[in-house]
Amino acid sequence: MKPAFLFLLATLALAACKPATLSNASPDKPKVALVMKSLANEFFQTMAEGAKKHQAAHAADYELIVNGIKNETDLAEQVGLVEQMVSQGVQAIVIAPADSKALIPALKRAQTGGVLVVNIDNKLDADTLKQAGLAIPFVGPDNRAGAKAVGEVLAKKLKAGDEVAIIEGVMTAFNSQQRRAGFADAMQAAGMKILGTQSGQWEMEKANAIATGMLAANPNLKALLCANDNMALGAAAAVQAAGKSGKVDIVGFDNITALKPLLADGRVLATADQHGDQLAVFGIEAALKILKDKSTPADQQTPVDVITK
Repeated sequence: MKPAFLFLLATLALAACKPATLSNASPDKPKVALVMKSLANEFFQTMAEGAKKHQAAHAADYELIVNGIKNETDLAEQVGLVEQMVSQGVQAIVIAPADSKALIPALKRAQTGGVLVVNIDNKLDADTLKQAGLAIPFVGPDNRAGAKAVGEVLAKKLKAGDEVAIIEGVMTAFNSQQRRAGFADAMQAAGMKILGTQSGQWEMEKANAIATGMLAANPNLKALLCANDNMALGAAAAVQAAGKSGKVDIVGFDNITALKPLLADGRVLATADQHGDQLAVFGIEAALKILKDKSTPADQQTPVDVITK
């Protein structure tokens, strides 16, 4: 064989032995992975863009790998992403888990392998963490308080005894549970009649089907409280299709761009802004501080604000 060809073979062989990393990380420039839920959801697209902008502004401080799953319920894919990030040699994983319990075994393996884990958006289940012997900090908003504040805006438009219903997200997700509880807190305090709660799994189409059924079965329904804006969009379409625009109020949670026209014309009364463009940034900054200072991880509450017309 020619010397040049032998050199090419040797080069390829060496390359094949190297791990699949974006570049060589160092303690002074750690590699951070952002693992999100569905990238089909505008909220997580906004979260990703915010993280990328932050990294671009701090390119000398850390490297960033951004990824997410195809839909809100693909737990196996998200577990796979966590494992891929560990194999790529990241120093920290900032994760918005699709499920509050199911991701914990994979995160334990990551932590056992020396990877720092920071939990954002959807809080991991405290009891399951304790059973696994894990301490993972949560950086995010008080979802229950945010949902209650949104519900209180709605309550001012209704009167005691009015019938309302809640469309929650994935039932095993802590943030869905907390938003459902916050909506219920506000409605019960105002004396509303909660007809029931159904899961729209955070998705527009599923929420649309649920809202359509609720409206048909309950002609006196006055409001739909939706645990995210994707579902609020679906509910608004159902209200319009039922010819009940202006007769059934809707609230959401997330303040995504697609909701703004509906807030402006009154099809949606209110939503909560948990600052999605900064939520991952808060988690990344917390991870970088822990890595730099060797400090003890601690929970950090982030802001959430009510948005109306």
